[in-house]
Amino acid sequence: MSQMQQNRTLRRLKKSKAAMLSIFFIALMIVLAFLAYVISPDQTPDANTMNVEIATQQPGFTCLFFKKYKKNTPEKKHFLHQILFGQEADAELIPIRSANIQGNQIQVAHIIDYPLTEWQTYPIEHKLIQQGIETTMTEKQIYQHYIVKRTFWLGTDRFGRDMLSRLIIGTRISLAVGFIAVLISLWIGVILGSLSAYYGGVTDMAITWLINVIWAIPTLLLVFAITSVLGKGFWLIFIAVGCTMWVGTARLIRGQVLSIKELEYIQVARTMGYSSFRIIFVHILPNIMGPTVVMAASNFATAILIEAGLSFLGIGVQPPVSSWGLMIKENYNFIITNRPMLAIIPGIAIMLMVLAFNMLGNALRDALDVKGNV
Repeated sequence: MSQMQQNRTLRRLKKSKAAMLSIFFIALMIVLAFLAYVISPDQTPDANTMNVEIATQQPGFTCLFFKKYKKNTPEKKHFLHQILFGQEADAELIPIRSANIQGNQIQVAHIIDYPLTEWQTYPIEHKLIQQGIETTMTEKQIYQHYIVKRTFWLGTDRFGRDMLSRLIIGTRISLAVGFIAVLISLWIGVILGSLSAYYGGVTDMAITWLINVIWAIPTLLLVFAITSVLGKGFWLIFIAVGCTMWVGTARLIRGQVLSIKELEYIQVARTMGYSSFRIIFVHILPNIMGPTVVMAASNFATAILIEAGLSFLGIGVQPPVSSWGLMIKENYNFIITNRPMLAIIPGIAIMLMVLAFNMLGNALRDALDVKGNV
């Protein structure tokens, strides 16, 4: 693509409100995914802090917690590790309604089944080390040390986990599966599609036959077959999704290469003795990047939907990993009760993400003047 074409494409994208809104939303999701454990209220791995006593609470629910410190304090991880994987909590959070300090003990009204409570007593330490000097803790310091207040802005799921934290961390799965699946589908589709169109003959017949066979198998059934062979897991589901999406890319690339390989500049490259590898990857493929980018955006949205569907069916990422599809599976029974938001919220997140990539793909198609069906 020439510099003039690039400038024209950028101008068209900037004029498209849908494109700019989609780019802004996708960029926001990428930042949110990278800083998930920094932003999330629950910063433990997979936001998996369970408090079944306060399960299925409405958005905006606020609760006090007593911090029951663990005897063996988890190792403090370095900052980069915390950003990528979270940090184990140093205390168990016990939901309470109130607390009273009496000498060396603290009495708390432990929530056993919201709003039912029972009083429990825990010993407290009256010493606080400040700058190497042991000082007696005041009642305020004791309260701040043991009692914490948390607000669940999107409520809690059926295990009492923070829905907002699970939703934020689940962004990583959707973006990761989209990115990896698109890379796999592009890598396979571009290579097979370009080889099929450029060499023709038996090569074209064999690759076209393979494309038609894979195309005829329903996507979910093909993914089921792959996962039954490879097994379930975080990375295997990405590979399974990517290996089912390459056929559309291969058909697109094959059609584009067929229309370009007979042009004069390709014939000149052949007469100059350039290798087929150089002609395909240096002279042909760079000139069909427009349709490829549009297909990549479309595949990204499709991969997010497939992953959500697989997680909902139980063959995607496995608990306690936070995935939007898995969140719907865990809470879809509440749709017919007074807690429908537990399943609707992750569903809205999936819808917005897919919509953003589809809108971006449409805007790129218009900006790049890509003609034909993609």
